[in-house]
Amino acid sequence: MKDLNRLLRPKSIAVLGAGWALNVIEQCRKMGFVGPVWPVHPTKTEIGGLKAYASLADLPEAPDATFIGVNRLATVDVVAELAAMGAGGAICFASGWTEAGEPELQARLIAAAGDMPILGPNCYGVINYLDGALLWPDQHGGIRVDSGVALVSQSSNIVINMGMQQRGLPVAYVACLGNAAVVGLADLAGALLDDPRVTALGLYIEGIDDARAFAALADKARAAGKGVVAIKSGKTESSRTAAASHTASLAGGGAASSAFLRQIGVAEVNTPSELIETLKIFHLHGPQIGTRICSLSCSGGEAGLVADLAAPFGIDFPPVPQATHDRLFNVLGSIPTIANPLDYHTFIWGDGPKTTEVFSAMLEPYDAGIYIIDSPRVDRCDPSSYQPAFDAIVAAQKATGKIALPVALIAENFGEARVGAMMDQGVCALLGLETALAAIKAAQTLPGTPGWRPAAALPPRETRMLTEAEGKALLAEVGVPVPRAMTAKNLSDLDTFGLTAPFALKGLGFAHKTEAGAVRLGLTSLEGQVEMAGASGYLLEEMVMGAVAEILLGLQRDPVYGVTLTLGMGGVTAEVLADTVTLVLPASESQVLDAMRRLRLWPLLDGYRGRARADMAAVAKIAVALGAAMLADQSLEEIEINPILVRPQGAVAVDALIRKV
Repeated sequence: MKDLNRLLRPKSIAVLGAGWALNVIEQCRKMGFVGPVWPVHPTKTEIGGLKAYASLADLPEAPDATFIGVNRLATVDVVAELAAMGAGGAICFASGWTEAGEPELQARLIAAAGDMPILGPNCYGVINYLDGALLWPDQHGGIRVDSGVALVSQSSNIVINMGMQQRGLPVAYVACLGNAAVVGLADLAGALLDDPRVTALGLYIEGIDDARAFAALADKARAAGKGVVAIKSGKTESSRTAAASHTASLAGGGAASSAFLRQIGVAEVNTPSELIETLKIFHLHGPQIGTRICSLSCSGGEAGLVADLAAPFGIDFPPVPQATHDRLFNVLGSIPTIANPLDYHTFIWGDGPKTTEVFSAMLEPYDAGIYIIDSPRVDRCDPSSYQPAFDAIVAAQKATGKIALPVALIAENFGEARVGAMMDQGVCALLGLETALAAIKAAQTLPGTPGWRPAAALPPRETRMLTEAEGKALLAEVGVPVPRAMTAKNLSDLDTFGLTAPFALKGLGFAHKTEAGAVRLGLTSLEGQVEMAGASGYLLEEMVMGAVAEILLGLQRDPVYGVTLTLGMGGVTAEVLADTVTLVLPASESQVLDAMRRLRLWPLLDGYRGRARADMAAVAKIAVALGAAMLADQSLEEIEINPILVRPQGAVAVDALIRKV
């Protein structure tokens, strides 16, 4: 791993490229950078009021960090010279490398860098608001801070936009990766986390280059008590959908990446606004806030809206304990209904001591409280009457030691100055109710297992599909229950001797036998059966009776995350139901069961309204056994069982689609 300390926290900066150099100089000057900034230009003697040096060789010493704003061809030579003179690192701004069909040129750049770290190429730069060091050729929206979060992005424009936020988030660093030719995502993010002044990490990810290194990054963040939240783009890419199996289509897109992030304890959100609000929580309160939430507002409409909007996020509101009920009743009386969410009406509005007592009493038994409060706009109204409520929120958090979260129903109804003032008092104000709820849910993300790493990913390779009979034999070898059966090349060679009716007759050689008309069920004999067009052979099985559920189980190699496991409601309607969960292996039986409990239709498997309860522990045992087989045998590319028929006791794999090298 390359040392990025000099590049990210430089004491001296060099800039190349006349126009871009001037911009970098101006940004460093505005931020109060105290170290020297050295412009380098072959013909100019002065840039931005600073002496310009004709060449890198003329500099007083090797710079800690260099912004290279020259064309791509000249960039390679500059990087080589910087590396030779012992510079600390560089930003390679120019585009036109691998992303433009020039991988050979990018390879030359990597070779030129040697042991020197570079960000890019095709990279906008890095901003250090802690030390006022900006290798950044444009405007930005930040200010100097003593501590704050780090924003890292694989898209320069996305992080430029986030840097212009007016939501009161203290930002310590903004950093772009560009093509990540030399320094990857985990390396850059890890170097930023190493700064004790960084409180949390926000990521915009287009692709994870090294899943195992990224899992190690999550371990580092967890050990430091710093939350990590990410937006992972590319969830709808159709290239991840393959026609051979249900698993590939149901587990495609973002399922694997979301499973990976969840397993390593990285919170995932969908929008930049949600990312910013989550980071605000992490900045003040650290990762993994509790799940017991209360809500307070002075309106029944707001209380109802909170409950309605929270439900899709899986946020519920536990009932008010009796002791809390009695304490609130003493202040509010009999008119307000004391419940969670609480509509405390306006009887106490403007009364600081009573408001503080209500706000503190409600918060005490919970992990965190939502306080709906939209301040009047300051250009047309007088917000002073709201101050007792704001003061009471601060007092409630201080008195209880629990997290108080003032939330503006509408984002713009809570100005940046007020957010900052609350932040200075240790209180995190969130903007926009739905965004706030998404952030609260994200901040509840459970920590991953320390030391867990995904299996190593394998490169794409040619595979063949086993027949169902071959697949069932493989399943039986690893201890997966399968029906008793016999096979034959021709239908006339099948014999029911030794098998118990009813039977299932299947034609071999089809990826989807039902669609091909190659499945006949409920047979009591083979009399009258005719050949199946296109069948390469036949499989005759005992039908599994007494099943109470059909489950799909699929494992497949993933080009980034190693091996993924998908489980869900199975059968011929699996893709219509689209009710699945995905894990990245390795995973234990308990983790598999916990994941399956997230299925929408889990109640149907767990005895809903008197139904027989399916033995899902048996399914978890099958999943772990097959996962171990995939991890031990690299020739296996994909295993799908659809369905596993689950009984009240036990489960049997009645179909198998397996591809291997």
